Amino acid sequence: MKGVYLPITDWSDDDKPREKLMLKGKEALSDAELIGILIGSGSRNESAVDLSKRILSSSGNINSLAKMSIAQLMQFKGIGEAKAITIVAALELGRRRSSEHTIELTKVTSSKIVFEIMQPIIGELGHEEFWVLFLNNSNKVISKSQLSKGGITGTVVDARLVFKLAIETGATGLVLCHNHPSGSLVPSDADIQITRKLKAAGESLDVKVLDHLIITETKYYSFVDEGTF
Repeated sequence: MKGVYLPITDWSDDDKPREKLMLKGKEALSDAELIGILIGSGSRNESAVDLSKRILSSSGNINSLAKMSIAQLMQFKGIGEAKAITIVAALELGRRRSSEHTIELTKVTSSKIVFEIMQPIIGELGHEEFWVLFLNNSNKVISKSQLSKGGITGTVVDARLVFKLAIETGATGLVLCHNHPSGSLVPSDADIQITRKLKAAGESLDVKVLDHLIITETKYYSFVDEGTF
């Protein structure tokens, strides 16, 4: 009957998240069912899956959920500290897996490839970070490093550290990347100045600065593509 709560233990095996995963594979589960497995249990009046659906409905999607803090997750009735920590940890593992998968010997042939590497790392952050991808003479990514971390208004980059790392990794080229939490793709005067400064420094050290990308959650700005370089 509609409106009657039925606990997961009374569901058929085909509908129970854990059993469904075992029988049909992980791909058969919805986002809510996967999160339901993580949190383990719901409450007297709500199953773990229904609780997960409520959280997803409120947050919008998995990407938005991944931005939520432990404290924000605990605002949902039925989510305590332990469950919140489990959700945050699982989503962080997913983010790290995505970034590791894309960087392995990836050859940079376009700004889009750089965006695909860096968006999972900095595209959804609420603060600004500046990163550098270090490339070998085949334009393959051999390393990536966070150079600075700042507030929404900006961040400071040490040019000496950039090229110290380039020399240590044997890089012959590099791509600069930073995010704009505001969502704006317009480069600031500071963005332009640091790009020119690093490009000039790289020329004297035979380490080419190949591009600078400003990254947001869904889009990017390439200094080379836009002729700002």
